[in-house]
Formats: sequence, C-alpha cells, structure tokens
Amino acid sequence: MPTLDLELLRSFAAVVSHHSFAAAAVHLGRTQSAITQQMQRLEEQVGHALFAKQGRQKRLTEHGERLLTYAHHLLALNDEALRSLRQGELEGNLRIGAPHDVAETMLPLLLTEVARTSPLLQLDIHIGRSPYLMTSLKSGEVDMIISNRADPQFDGVVLRNSPTVWLCAASYVHDPSKPVPLIMADGPSIFRRIGHEALDAAGVAWTPRYTSSSLIGIKAALRAGLGVTARGVEQLDAGLRVLGAGDGMPRLPDLAYYLYVRSHVVNPVTRQVFETLKKHLRLPRTDMPA
Repeated sequence: MPTLDLELLRSFAAVVSHHSFAAAAVHLGRTQSAITQQMQRLEEQVGHALFAKQGRQKRLTEHGERLLTYAHHLLALNDEALRSLRQGELEGNLRIGAPHDVAETMLPLLLTEVARTSPLLQLDIHIGRSPYLMTSLKSGEVDMIISNRADPQFDGVVLRNSPTVWLCAASYVHDPSKPVPLIMADGPSIFRRIGHEALDAAGVAWTPRYTSSSLIGIKAALRAGLGVTARGVEQLDAGLRVLGAGDGMPRLPDLAYYLYVRSHVVNPVTRQVFETLKKHLRLPRTDMPA
C-alpha cells in the first residue's frame, strides 16, 4: 500500500488554510508551480481529485475534505512525536563552576554526562575556590557548581564522599618531635580549618610554613618539601605521599562533594540538567591508598 508523504500533506493543509496555491507558496517559501506539482503528486497517491474548480476558485472535493481531516491528524501526531523525542535535546548555555581540587577528577565525569544527555548545550566552565563559587552561584554568575561546603540555601545532591589526607613530598622527612610545618590556602579554606582542628584535638603542635591562594601554589610548595598539607586524596600523585597515624598525624574527616543549583531555579536548562545528573551521575568513591 502506498505511503502518504507528510511534506505533501503539509502543503495540502497550507493550500486549504490560505485559500489558494499562491498564498500557500508564499507561506511555505516555495514557488506556486512547486505547490501545484505537489498537489498533483498527492492526488496520484490517493487516486482521487482533491480540488474542483468553482468559478475562478478551487474548492475541495469530497475526497479532499476527507483527506484534510486525516492530514490534520497525521501532521499533529508527527509534530507531537518530534517534540517528545527532542525534549532531552536542550539548547542554550550552562555555566558550571568547580574548585581546583576536582577540576581533573570529578568535573570531567560530570561534563561527560552532560554532553551525553544534552549534546547541544554550550558549556562555560569556571574554576575557582569553593567559597567564591558559592557566592557566584548565589548572585547568578554561574548556574551550577561543585562544592565541598554544605549549604542548605541551595538545592544540592552529594556527588561523592572523599577521604581527606595529610600530603607531603615523596622525599619529605617527617619529624614527629617538631611542630608540623603546614602548607595551607590563605583566606577561607575548609581544608585549613579541618587540618587545624584535627591537630589541635590530637595535641599535635604545628606552625604555618607556607600559604598560597591557589592549589597550584600549594602543590609546588609540597613538591619542594616545604611541609605538609591537608587535602583530598585525589591530589595524591607520584611526587607525593600520605602521612598517617604511624607518623603521628591525626585522622582527617571525609568530605562530601555536592552539586548545587539555586533553590527554586526556573531556568529550564539548569533545572533539567540538574535533575538528569541527580538520577544518573554516580561518582565512584576515591579510597585511601593501600
């Protein structure tokens, strides 16, 4: 059995709604002769005349009237199917913020999932420190952030719980009898806070040795053997090692990393991506090295 051509049906419906071949041609961006040829092809498909002359005008025949009803149903069904299938193909811009600590670990996994589920989105990536990223999220400068700070004012979901460890250079010689030389971030830092709290609670003396505004600066000081820092285990690499209880260092708490958006966000792109990530993104836990 022949198949009705939806393109021909759309032109047919346009001819009827605009009351002439010429007006339909203008509406569809085609020539009048092209519309005429399409109607001839459609008549060949159905095997009946669809139009009859009435003076200088054309009117629908009985078969034309019947076909018009089916045309409206088929075109509506086609358009509904396309809208449904394209709902996941979000378009627009999404601004994502992440701290330096996860820029090479969690962030790539998140971006992979966003690109897989919404390939048409343009992504703007902002790398910075968690306190400033949270301020940017609150002010609307970014749409979504990864952060290791719990904050109930945002809508959030835990991406991963990650161990915090004491890191030093692989060649660093630790002397438990001396105050621990600390390498820490300046300004607000959750790692600095939990490091100080753990040392104070354990009665371990410490001294500030080096501060930096960036993770790059902290790792440079570590590799230079200037001291010890508290950081996520994700930062451990071949040039660093972990200090533990055997070195007289107290245990540090795990940190949760959250994905946040503003509460009651109405931007459909932000909301749909966030809800999709909540359902599908599960980041593996990074365990302590053996």
